Amino acid sequence: MLVGISFIAFTLSVVSPGNPAVEALSLSGIREPTEQEIAAKRQELGLDDPLLVQYASWLFRAVQGDLGTSYMTKESVSEELLRRLPVTMSVSAVAVLLAVVTGIPLGTLMAFNKDGLLDSAGRIAALAFISVPGFLLAILLIALFSEKLHWLPTSGYGTWKHLILPAVVLASGTSAVLMRLTRAAVLEALHQSYILTARAKGLRETKIAVIHALRNALIPLVTVVGSYFGAILGGSVIVEVIFAVPGIGRFAMDGIYRRDYPVIQGYVVFTGLVYIAFNLLVDLSYLIIHPQMRLGGKLQ
Repeated sequence: MLVGISFIAFTLSVVSPGNPAVEALSLSGIREPTEQEIAAKRQELGLDDPLLVQYASWLFRAVQGDLGTSYMTKESVSEELLRRLPVTMSVSAVAVLLAVVTGIPLGTLMAFNKDGLLDSAGRIAALAFISVPGFLLAILLIALFSEKLHWLPTSGYGTWKHLILPAVVLASGTSAVLMRLTRAAVLEALHQSYILTARAKGLRETKIAVIHALRNALIPLVTVVGSYFGAILGGSVIVEVIFAVPGIGRFAMDGIYRRDYPVIQGYVVFTGLVYIAFNLLVDLSYLIIHPQMRLGGKLQ
């Protein structure tokens, strides 16, 4: 899968419009580069080689951890990604935490109050957050909490306050999905015989909800959370640009603007690797949630 991702990323970046040699020579903005300078730069960057030769050379270095050097900054792409990764990870971690602590409890409460006022309000709110585009929500939050109330900074990175607005924007859609999914999974669990048995034993509704209903509804929830955390590293580009967060998403966007092929290719392969790794961790977590799923076990 990673080889396929790398080849598609490499091919699309190479065949996309624009000439990175021209971009690299035009950084100063003093004058237009000549044809001879452009040809020499293309040869220096290896852009005149056949596509498969370029890809094979890049892939050989990539499997050794070398994702190339930026055409514009002359910095190592691997080092830049690793340097910016903690920034994106911090925003992503806060976003996932917000999504989990809001989506799962609210979804459980909605299931236990089916067709009630809380359930109806929750479903309307979930639909609204799923429907609102992230960039629009970001602008609305900046206008309210930064420009009008002056509670939070509009952009940048450095303190815990800088994490709140980007994390809320990233968490909003997933929190709504978790609410709806938790509600459906818990409702299905509530009709199972073990729930009737637990109620017959006189257990409290809180214990039934947390220990019995929610635990047996965890697999689809863990799948969504794990996939989301893997995807958020590649999907935070817009949020990082709007809030001027110096993470890997903004690094990739700068690379796209400047036709910096190594940056684009390195970003796609890196995020693909992270996404695959998190999906693998999600699969392994099933064995902890339901030990019966281990090899040789029997599902009850």
